[in-house]
Amino acid sequence: MGLVELMPHTQMDTTRPEAASGSACIINDFSLVAATANGTGSQTANLTILRALFKMGIPVNGKNIFPSNIQGLPTWYHIRVSKDGYIARRHTSEILIAFNQATVAEDIQNLPPGGMCLVNADWRNIPQRDDVTMYAIPVNQFVKETGTTGKQKDYVANMVYVGAAAQLLGIPLEKIEEALSFNFSGKRKLVDLNLNVVNAAYAWTAEHIVKSDPYSVEPMNETEGLILMTGNEAAGLGSVFGGVTFAAWYPITPSTSLIDALNEYLPQLRRDPETGEHNYVVVQAEDELAAIGMLLGAGWAGARAMTATSGPGISLMAEFAGLGYFAEIPAVIWDIQRVGPSTGLPTRTGQGDVTFVYYLGHGDTKNVILFPSTIKECFEFGTTAHNLADQLQTPVFVLSDLDLGMNNWMSAPFEYPAEPIQRGKVLRGDEIPLDWGRYVDVDDDGIGYRTLPGDENRRSAWFARGTGHNARATYSERPSDWYENMERLRRKFDTARDMVPGPVIDEVEGAEIGIIAYGTTRYAIEEARDRLAADGIKTSFMRLRALPVSDVVRDFIRRYERVYVIEMNRDGQMHAILQTEAPELATRLVSLAYLDGMPLTARWVVEAISEQ
Repeated sequence: MGLVELMPHTQMDTTRPEAASGSACIINDFSLVAATANGTGSQTANLTILRALFKMGIPVNGKNIFPSNIQGLPTWYHIRVSKDGYIARRHTSEILIAFNQATVAEDIQNLPPGGMCLVNADWRNIPQRDDVTMYAIPVNQFVKETGTTGKQKDYVANMVYVGAAAQLLGIPLEKIEEALSFNFSGKRKLVDLNLNVVNAAYAWTAEHIVKSDPYSVEPMNETEGLILMTGNEAAGLGSVFGGVTFAAWYPITPSTSLIDALNEYLPQLRRDPETGEHNYVVVQAEDELAAIGMLLGAGWAGARAMTATSGPGISLMAEFAGLGYFAEIPAVIWDIQRVGPSTGLPTRTGQGDVTFVYYLGHGDTKNVILFPSTIKECFEFGTTAHNLADQLQTPVFVLSDLDLGMNNWMSAPFEYPAEPIQRGKVLRGDEIPLDWGRYVDVDDDGIGYRTLPGDENRRSAWFARGTGHNARATYSERPSDWYENMERLRRKFDTARDMVPGPVIDEVEGAEIGIIAYGTTRYAIEEARDRLAADGIKTSFMRLRALPVSDVVRDFIRRYERVYVIEMNRDGQMHAILQTEAPELATRLVSLAYLDGMPLTARWVVEAISEQ
């Protein structure tokens, strides 16, 4: 179709865009990608479109695919619009906002036939395709009208495509204004500055562009009462509600925004009601090694202590993690996973730390891991992780990923934790018996009773060490002491199997295929299961929420001759762990592992299972 003709004397109806004559309308069912340059302020524009659609009641999800540098390189923001509520990444995007001249040729080439492209009319040599609809917007015209210069010109250019896209798709301007008001926290001067550009681009598009593509949006009521936020924000808020009083960290993508959330919520929610003073500490350490060292010191002293990091940071924490496991000190470590090995792809998502974290430490170490898949679980695990760390007296790891952590997701509002904080087996004062020993297994669950520093009872003292010790925390290299201590730690890990969050299971009558997954792969899998069911292939699905696994997992595997373990890493790490946990069922488990740095798609899941 080429560039559409400019129609300066034609006034278009701005109430609702119409598809080209004879073409079927596609309403609330497409994927949009905005291609821009990193560091140009496009995130504000993209979030404005996303939140405006959300405020229209349409189920949406936004995924920021950005480069591992500060600015200049290409970035893509994917918005999934689905009337059916699917929020997994689509394999292709039907609508392209091509506002990065460095990638415009490739971006246009990647559009599927029948797609729509919004491009800067001021650029020369724009590739043309006869099988897509292309709209050219004179961006410089709007930039000149605002009188902005320097870096501000990029911000104005981005708001131009917000206005044009709003008019072409049918997003009401009042929803754009509501989104801008949210983005700028109601600061009217900033809202008006951006809204003026949006209004101008909207009006120009209505007057000069003849809409000939089938894509549009219409109001729904599917998001009423829901919130929209990132997983890292939810994790930070949940940790505050979970009682965190100490955090030590070192900046690393993609976990930094979790600590940013702590620094936002703690001053509001963690103040002494009488003095108004803060009763928490957040420390930026010199590196991750120092951060976890501070963490264990705070946990030993009785604080609810946490850190947030990613794969390379976990590497530096290995020795201290082993100390926490063996000295049995509570701590919570959030690992927002990215792609490795080494520094890998810092701004891409994956699930490659599972094996490393599960066995993190030196010697026979196994760690408790939680796997959130929603922002609601990120919030809830803020409490759950600390409760488990205190009850089990061990470091607890929460493995999120970049997709969940840094992107915006829909959710019902979070509920205040219903149960009081669980501190586990803590003895105080006269509760401490004469024959108390720190690592004595009184209850045969592998968990000893601990005391906290500062107790006035002299019997409360004990020596926390990373070297060999007996049940009373006295240094020992006796073979029997070592064996008994390690056997007790094994019993404690078995106790954890029934304490950690259990799996979520959706079983379908007549299904012969089982699927096991964890984390954010669930969204592609849920959509894929619907597609497979439409083709007559029934599946049952179990989503793991924690390691170690319980007998519930073994029973699920036992019910199916073939169980696919789907995950975003190269080697099928959870598949290998499950084979180790249930060796008698190992042959039933089939690994379907894939990693390219992008969130999983339903198309890949359908094809991978169909090929089997």
